[in-house]
Amino acid sequence: MADSKQGGPLRKILRTLGPGLITGAADDDPAGITTYSQAGAAFQYGLLWTALFQIPLMIGVQYTCARIGLMSGRNLARVLRDHYPRWLLWVVVVLLVIANTITAAADIAGIAAGAELLTGVSKTVFVPIAGAILIGVVVFGSYRLLTDSLKWLALALFGYLFAGVMAGPDWGRVLHRTFVPGLRHSYDYLVTFVGVFGTTISPYLFVWQSAEEVDEEIQKGRTTLAARRRTGPAEAPGARLDTIIGMVASQLIGFFIIIAAGATLYPAGNRDIGTAREAAQALQPIGSGIGTFLFSVGLIGTGLLAVPTLTGGSAFAVAALANRPASMTDRVKGAPLFYAVIAAGILIAVAGDFTGVSPVTMLFGSAVVNGILAPPFLFVVLLVANNSAVMGEHTNGWVLNLLTGIAAVVMAGAALWLAVWWVSAKF
Repeated sequence: MADSKQGGPLRKILRTLGPGLITGAADDDPAGITTYSQAGAAFQYGLLWTALFQIPLMIGVQYTCARIGLMSGRNLARVLRDHYPRWLLWVVVVLLVIANTITAAADIAGIAAGAELLTGVSKTVFVPIAGAILIGVVVFGSYRLLTDSLKWLALALFGYLFAGVMAGPDWGRVLHRTFVPGLRHSYDYLVTFVGVFGTTISPYLFVWQSAEEVDEEIQKGRTTLAARRRTGPAEAPGARLDTIIGMVASQLIGFFIIIAAGATLYPAGNRDIGTAREAAQALQPIGSGIGTFLFSVGLIGTGLLAVPTLTGGSAFAVAALANRPASMTDRVKGAPLFYAVIAAGILIAVAGDFTGVSPVTMLFGSAVVNGILAPPFLFVVLLVANNSAVMGEHTNGWVLNLLTGIAAVVMAGAALWLAVWWVSAKF
């Protein structure tokens, strides 16, 4: 009887999950799908090892961000405003808004490309439609409607597991490359590596998860800072499980997208994906057209899931800078600047999709941009998570510091190497 009131076992399970699941699912946005597909198309299974390598790093980074929200009672941007020099918050806000707007534009383009593949109607028709739907749900819908919608949209990702299996890969080679990196000394491999890490460990997810942990607490009636700080430590184990499930699921999806592309696009000689249509058509042999369908539906579902987290992340940061209310649990009247930034971010992203740039170029390029910008954000996260004035007696332990530090160093090293390689090639 209790299950029926909750909508069944699946819905009950989904209700126990929250920011971690949504963050993990948003991580596999159209930019992620395209980047993983490009990795499989260009290098077959040579980058599969990154999925396994990134799981503990993702968990360490995102759980650290979750703990910042829970232990401080404030989101990451608000903590920076209250405890650090204003210039640091300005740098974070500017870089975050730029990266998020580029990625949101790419993801809306991905939604439109997926809709075009399913209907045959030009993607230019669907770009403004997608923007209007997103503004309607995020700005004018309720918090519970938004979070429940994001959880259900996450299910669209699991179609890629079936696509990977149905592609008929060489499982022996898959297993080998999962544990033995297929490293190549080439500029294209390095760019793709930076893109894979950038689409996986992205700055917008840092602010988003810390903010959503706070919003979950507010939704439970803990509207004061003191109440949230008092109950935060008790919520941490649940947040840890939520984050682990979300990050493992995220990387499992990315793993199977690389497999699907590596088993179909690579043997067919489609080493460089120019358009979403090319990728989808190359997946046509999977299940007599099911591959194309899953690719298209995945672009739509994950784009609708990711854009609110992108524009929401920007809005939390801008509202902190202006010292204005910011919460998904508020309505427009209670947090006008917050929702204005979300709406503006979506509208600017929609406008950016009429520049004529290929959606695939935008999607892959946004992943590379995030890969370059993530390292300084990670160092800021570590700074905050080890500040006792912010975290009290619940500062980061050595395991979380090590995992987040490894992610920062690896991504910084790859970004620096890419920059040196690019400059030497140009001059």
